[in-house]
Amino acid sequence: MRAPHRSLTSGGVTAIVRAACARAGVPEVHAHRLRHTAATEMLRAGAGLTEIGQVLRHQSVLTTAIYAKVDRTGLRELASPWPAERRTVEL
Repeated sequence: MRAPHRSLTSGGVTAIVRAACARAGVPEVHAHRLRHTAATEMLRAGAGLTEIGQVLRHQSVLTTAIYAKVDRTGLRELASPWPAERRTVEL
């Protein structure tokens, strides 16, 4: 193989990933999903948004925050239950 003369486009990466999925016999995944998964797994492993943004080559932490999703199921296990509503009786 020869090195490309220019950078890969997102469509090019998706085509490579699609072909790899077909060879592996797994459902098709798009490159964009891989970026989200990578960011989420890095966040889960303890990486900060700045570090994740560097890997994904984002210029803004706000963009990285879109990609790095929080594990809501895990948060539910950590969260305290909401206190029951207290009713006061006026005398």
